[in-house]
Amino acid sequence: MNTLIEVRDLSKTFTLHPQNSVALNVLRGLDFSVLSGECLVLHGQSGAGKSTLLRTLYGNYLPTAGSIRVLHRGQWLELRGAEPRQIMAVRQHTLGYVSQFLRVIPRVATLDIVMEPALSRGWEQPRAKARAEALLARLNIAKPLWQLAPGTFSGGEQQRVNIARGFMVPWPVMLLDEPTASLDDANRQVVLELINETKAAGAAVIGIFHDRLAREAVADRHLDMTPTPSTAKESLQC
Repeated sequence: MNTLIEVRDLSKTFTLHPQNSVALNVLRGLDFSVLSGECLVLHGQSGAGKSTLLRTLYGNYLPTAGSIRVLHRGQWLELRGAEPRQIMAVRQHTLGYVSQFLRVIPRVATLDIVMEPALSRGWEQPRAKARAEALLARLNIAKPLWQLAPGTFSGGEQQRVNIARGFMVPWPVMLLDEPTASLDDANRQVVLELINETKAAGAAVIGIFHDRLAREAVADRHLDMTPTPSTAKESLQC
């Protein structure tokens, strides 16, 4: 198995300017790597920086220090300091991200939202449509809803649309922020199956799961992010 993402001495500090420029050290000296076919679960209490880490890996936050390297189209790319066009290319082809919230353009149909990642890669419309329909059906989104915008859907329905979009195309590296939140048992099981299928296809997965059973179903290792005086170290729990 190959390493697909590698993080070294990663730190992220937020400066709170309205509060006398207090520095808040959210991430400190994180070191880890993830192999193809492996799921690294981020572990730690609320406020430990788990979601901040995912957003930093995805490029939403700029690291304060350290290195984030991803294997992008056969070549290693350093994401810290990468040009915007490089970040966009990585997001299109290499680094998938399922956040806790569905953020879409209003009045765009659910089916179009789910298809978009495939169409942006150049998939033909019939192929993209078939894949999107299969995912929506598997995630129990009723067919009459497919042509409606998801803005009026329930929280669980929106999350399932979000997941369908996230799993629309294969990603070498997937970042998952609470993908099973707001879901009932049946749909949670579908999502866990999708994650394990993604691992079997060779993806490296980094995820946050507050549900213990979900963690146990997908985790290969844990990264303990509980704040300590020393830097966070990787926990080789299974």
